[in-house]
Amino acid sequence: MGRRRPIGSGPFTLAALVVAILPLRPAGLWAALIGACAALPWLLGAVLPRRPRPYWRLSAAGLERVDPRGEVLLRYERERIEELALTAADGRLTIFHKFGRTAVGELAAMGFEPLPFYVTARRLGLPVRVLDGDGGQGLDHMAEQRLAAQEAELLAAVHEPRRLPDERREPTRLNAAPQGPGRRRVGLLGVLMALLAALVVARMALTDPAGPPAGTRLAAAGWTLAGMTALQAAYRRMLRDRPVRWTITAGRLVVQGGPRRRDRRLSRALRVHAADVAALVVGPGVRVDPVTGQPVRCPLSVLAFDHRMGLVARLPADGLEEFQLVHELHEHGYRVITPTARDPRPSGYGLDGLPEVFSQVPGGRLVVTDDGLGWADAAGEVVLRMPEDRLGGIELLTIGGHAWVRLYGSDGEEFFAAPLSALRISRTDLRESARKAGLPVTDAEYDAYLSAAFHGVVEAMTGPSAPAAAGDPPEPVEDGPGVLLDATRSSRIGTYLLSVVMCEVVAVLGALWLGDGLGGPLRTLSWVAPAGLVIGLAGYWVYDRNRDQLRISPQGIAVVSRRGRVSWTLSRATVGGIGIDESVERVPRLVVWSPAGRVLRQVTFPPDLDELRRACERYGLPWGPPDADRPAPPPPEL
Repeated sequence: MGRRRPIGSGPFTLAALVVAILPLRPAGLWAALIGACAALPWLLGAVLPRRPRPYWRLSAAGLERVDPRGEVLLRYERERIEELALTAADGRLTIFHKFGRTAVGELAAMGFEPLPFYVTARRLGLPVRVLDGDGGQGLDHMAEQRLAAQEAELLAAVHEPRRLPDERREPTRLNAAPQGPGRRRVGLLGVLMALLAALVVARMALTDPAGPPAGTRLAAAGWTLAGMTALQAAYRRMLRDRPVRWTITAGRLVVQGGPRRRDRRLSRALRVHAADVAALVVGPGVRVDPVTGQPVRCPLSVLAFDHRMGLVARLPADGLEEFQLVHELHEHGYRVITPTARDPRPSGYGLDGLPEVFSQVPGGRLVVTDDGLGWADAAGEVVLRMPEDRLGGIELLTIGGHAWVRLYGSDGEEFFAAPLSALRISRTDLRESARKAGLPVTDAEYDAYLSAAFHGVVEAMTGPSAPAAAGDPPEPVEDGPGVLLDATRSSRIGTYLLSVVMCEVVAVLGALWLGDGLGGPLRTLSWVAPAGLVIGLAGYWVYDRNRDQLRISPQGIAVVSRRGRVSWTLSRATVGGIGIDESVERVPRLVVWSPAGRVLRQVTFPPDLDELRRACERYGLPWGPPDADRPAPPPPEL
């Protein structure tokens, strides 16, 4: 069932509806054409093979997008790539080169998992970095260390000899639980609905052999749409709800999706022999969507690596219990690697490497004393002291979006690092208290942010301004909460006219098709045309009275309706630029960028660009694409 899929369901459904409405004679020809339009997608899907889609690959030639015939559609040459970067939040890939950086796309949409991509890039000599946030300024050291740890485990598994154990255990079979009603019931319901629609249309044709009237043709179109839609919906549901079944033995893994087959030769199961597998990586991965054919994220999959660190197979595991799967694989002798195996436990977050007294004192927190640092209990009594002469420096920084502290000894060596949330002290309190006590504390991010903010204010106050013309009134000072920008008058009038024209076209076509049964085409057109005009004007007035407006304020940018409903909002710190995106692949549109250059939101209606630019400049929002040289937003806990 996965190979034979309907081709062109949408166009053929529209063709069936048009044929059902047309006054064709005799009725047998009319019903036969409807049935042919409904059956052609399934016949074409059974005869024609499914067209493969382009794919991405990373090799010694570089990062390439290849079409099914093997021709390279897009290539990023290996010698021109200086560094690759992945964002920890959404896995977006960015290429750094001599003249800047290029955002390629999301790693999962390209068909890559982070670990195979990381390992392959390192084998090719390409450095890979993991960025925090949406690809902005900082590095996510924890995510990067996690990938490096998985690579180290994979290297150890590749070079360690593995002896296949004797098959003493019974084969383990794991089945994914169904997420909804049974596949057979869903398929049977869709087929019954399609058969009912076919019988109703055939009955209509037999009742009026000379040709059904207009009302009958409209009813036949409704039944045709219901039958084809029900069959397509049932088929898509069956594709998405294909249960996964695993058979685990010491010699091989067998993974099958879809209905059971009595003849194993007809089964399209994935078989991986244990001798070809060095390690199995169990965790979130990528799978091909059974309906669209595009790679998408999946919560659980298994990657099989061979002894040359090559990816042997991707084994789907949707719906299986991860706990049971990893333990069954381990007990059958497979080397299992999980991304979260080395993550810190929630109860001990940030306490690795701390003195034992830190974890033994309940409710303890870090405090600044007159002569150094201390660890105080819940009552405020200091139970551990670190004198000032042992402190060579206190550094505050941001790691993974969280505030951290590093302590250096008098010899300049780092001896302690932990997140401030584990020490129960804020960044501001630690910085200000340490500076008041005369301790050597540095917060480079905070100082850089203050310096950038100070220079920005000074430039705004001392910058040259255009001389006012004689007789011009002075510009009013904006002290309100913001400004609302609506769509331009020309676009609103054009949309009104388009709505009226569409309603009139539908009215004229309806009068020509159905006029015979309603007293004649001209008589029908005499009252349908004014009705179309009224419906077009009234319909767009209902929509126009609650249209969206763009709100620019000191707090940020938002889209709100005229009744006050907020569609979306972005704070000022998350906005890196507002302007027109004139990329090659798309039509120019108004977008909002993040500081890293990623498109956060798209504005669907076109406001006046001059008014929007003045509003952005008035309230301090950046106009135009983001600039990499702009100062970063303030550090956390500021």
